[in-house]
Amino acid sequence: MEIVYVYTKKRSEFGRQCNFSDRPAELHVDILPDPSLAANFIDKDPCDVSIQCTQEMSEHEVNTESFEYETCGINHVEGGWPKDVNPQEMEQTIRYRKKVEKDENYVNTIMQLGSHMEHCIRQNNAIDIYQEYFEEEEVAEEMDEQPSAKTINVFRDPNEIKRTATSLSWHPDGNRKLAVAYSSLVFQKATKDMSYDSYIWDIENPNKPEMTLKPVSPLVCLEYNPKDSHILVAGSYNGQITYWDTRKGSQPVETSTIEHSHRDPVYKVIWLQSKTGTDFFSASTDGQVLWWDIRKMSEPTERLVLDPSKKGSLDNALGAISLEFETTMPTKFMVGTEQGLVVSCNRKAKTPAEKIVCTYSGHHGPIYALQRNPFFPKNFLTVADWTARIWSEDIRESSIMWTKYHMAYLSDGCWSPVRPSVFFTVKMDGTLDVWDFLFKQNDPTLSLKVCDEALSSMRVQDNGRFLGCGSQLGTATLLEISSGLCTLQKNEKALATAMFERETKREKILEARHREMRLKERSRSEQSKEDETKEGEGEESVEELVAHAEREFFEIVEAEMKKWVKDEKQKQDLEKEKGVCEEKEP
Repeated sequence: MEIVYVYTKKRSEFGRQCNFSDRPAELHVDILPDPSLAANFIDKDPCDVSIQCTQEMSEHEVNTESFEYETCGINHVEGGWPKDVNPQEMEQTIRYRKKVEKDENYVNTIMQLGSHMEHCIRQNNAIDIYQEYFEEEEVAEEMDEQPSAKTINVFRDPNEIKRTATSLSWHPDGNRKLAVAYSSLVFQKATKDMSYDSYIWDIENPNKPEMTLKPVSPLVCLEYNPKDSHILVAGSYNGQITYWDTRKGSQPVETSTIEHSHRDPVYKVIWLQSKTGTDFFSASTDGQVLWWDIRKMSEPTERLVLDPSKKGSLDNALGAISLEFETTMPTKFMVGTEQGLVVSCNRKAKTPAEKIVCTYSGHHGPIYALQRNPFFPKNFLTVADWTARIWSEDIRESSIMWTKYHMAYLSDGCWSPVRPSVFFTVKMDGTLDVWDFLFKQNDPTLSLKVCDEALSSMRVQDNGRFLGCGSQLGTATLLEISSGLCTLQKNEKALATAMFERETKREKILEARHREMRLKERSRSEQSKEDETKEGEGEESVEELVAHAEREFFEIVEAEMKKWVKDEKQKQDLEKEKGVCEEKEP
């Protein structure tokens, strides 16, 4: 059936009809010159007229009208079931499937489709349509390209009172969205009018956020669930943990209770590798690491106090400001602290004291970034004070590589997800540094001024091509990195492995040498102490030493007297024997 709708309008509403035709010119008005009007004018003699030899130009300004557009989405659900079957009931769906599978038409259809499908699969297996034949040539061309980065978009905090963009998180499916957490971390600088909202941006639309997150307290960190892209979890300034389901709107689904939450701002949350995909853990400057399950947010499932004395006391706990968890090491995790220490922990230890394995020290301030190398998990990156350092798990005394001390404070950093030798750092002077330690060790490969205000956070996409930087005034800048910095180079893994092993070996030799020198120093100090004690004892007991010397003298004299008496006796006995022998001879 065709649906027809007729639009009607009266002829009188269209206005006068236009009739055009070809005809000769007609004179309608002819105004003749009037000599009497000449009395009103004065002849000017001489007459000065300015003439420019250049062409006359005109300037016009036009403002294009801006249009705001919104993106709408539709969620498709499973359908096609008969009315008498409830898709939510597992037994009913299984029963209906078995019934359909016994149908002859279903079996015949599947058998017919099977041969076509087999033919298509064989075709796909015969030729790889995605094979790249000139990979080496492309790599050689990319290596010649100069390192560069360009700004793609800028997302500004929509509120009048600007806040710091404290954390960024990329959407796990397609990386077309960027979630940004906004809060003011300066103590007691938050005003009553300051907004608590954080936003999810479409990277192609900087004019308006795609979605607003409305927490009960400003968000310090947030993270997308890698298994379910609709779920976000966030840590608040007041210590509470909140999670959202973007399908359910801007309001949080559930928030942890204050009495079972952190006592300080939550600086980092990380999703754990689990079957359910609902587990994560959080760290705060109150010295605690808490494990959560979004199905039960009333209280944490596990708790660890970062007390280096291993007594579990919150008074001695180290404030946590960064976290690291590698999915290939499900039992291990690392915590960066305010005191400049990295604490290595084992979640599966039997007692809380055994969970804290060891510490790494080398920084002079809070560790704002901590991440393992995605290609070499034994090596990890820390960003704090004025340097970025690369560590090896085997060496606790010092880092194996480090950058120079910068003039500006470093605020964040991370590894490239596609190149093992490349990492990024951002500084308080608004500069982004890209380091490639196979190319340069002392200076960054690329240094780019992103904005005039201080940069506070950064995050790289999984493809390594796009990079987001958050500033102190709430500006999130999206940058595209040149292909040379986000394409794996030839033999890069082998070269990075060799460099890590060489630096680790060098540090081990230096550490052994330092240990040997410390032992020598200790033995020297102990020897000198013994000598001092002996001298002290001699000075204190002079009379005892004199008595001891006298005793030894008289013992020697007595021994000599006994020896002399014995010798004399032997001489007398010999003389008697000689006299007896002489008497017998006659």
